[in-house]
Amino acid sequence: MISEITKDRFARFRRIRRAWISLLLLGALYIISLGSELVCNDHPLYIHYQGRSYFPILFYYPPAVFGQSGAQVDYVELRRNADFRSKATMILPLIPHSPYYNYTGYETPPPHLPSMAREHWLGTDRNGRDVLARLLYGFRICMSFALILTVIGSLLGVIIGGVQGYLGGMVDLGMQRVIEIWSALPFLYVVILIGSVYGRSFLMLILVMSLFNWIGLSYYMRGEFLRLRNQNYVKVAQTQGLGHIRIFFRQILPNATTPLITILPFNLIGGITSLTALDFLGFGLQPPTPSWGELLSSGLDVIGEQPHLTIFTTIALFITLLLATFIGEGAREAFDPRARIRVE
Repeated sequence: MISEITKDRFARFRRIRRAWISLLLLGALYIISLGSELVCNDHPLYIHYQGRSYFPILFYYPPAVFGQSGAQVDYVELRRNADFRSKATMILPLIPHSPYYNYTGYETPPPHLPSMAREHWLGTDRNGRDVLARLLYGFRICMSFALILTVIGSLLGVIIGGVQGYLGGMVDLGMQRVIEIWSALPFLYVVILIGSVYGRSFLMLILVMSLFNWIGLSYYMRGEFLRLRNQNYVKVAQTQGLGHIRIFFRQILPNATTPLITILPFNLIGGITSLTALDFLGFGLQPPTPSWGELLSSGLDVIGEQPHLTIFTTIALFITLLLATFIGEGAREAFDPRARIRVE
């Protein structure tokens, strides 16, 4: 059950308006991005053609159904075909573009500037792919990557740091020396080495970064467990014969969550910036995966003539990190008993 202290902390967090609004806004944007295929896709939501109904967003249809040849239907060409449009009814997503489709049928070569006439609200990149679509899909990948990384790093940090603090003595000393040696390993070299052997993928990056992401949190949890293990309620639980696992998770851990809660948003920021930096350097996700780092890297090559790539990607990254920072600051204020809560 949630204690009254925890309820009061969450109530104080809600009174910090910039943090609460940032949490709602960032959460809403992420939920929308999870349904990106319904909002942003070159596949129509619905087609009524020759007396039949089709749902390309959900099902695969042979190209011959719509009078095309090849392995897959080119729905962009279908909606550009005046003859087909005169015989069919099409309902398109709000943003009728895929992050992978190369729009090269214009008079000028890509990248194209933002243009409502071409339906590319934020323009296209060097390969003719819609920037808004790649930003939306890239946001989903960044947030999912950072959330998974934060959850795994938090679990490892709580368990490893908690075991150190709870047991203390030689166990704590030995584990601390191992952690110091492990943290000294060059992270970027490990990513390059494993990526060259097993390939660059989402799961590989999660695995490699999870090996290092827990270290910072383990220091905080170690200190909390060292402080709390000598409290009277812990000693009472030990005299009652409660097991170590129950004391660890039921007695100490609920009272050591303050550093965990306050550091989570900043771990989220670290995950987003790490993935963006790796993609920017070319050691992240495999192309053509939508990536903010890849957009920044390609935008720098044409920043003099086509600055929209860098500008829009930087704005998206800045807003995301700003919202996460507001959430982290609010959590720190709300969960710190010594902090003075300002109702804004």
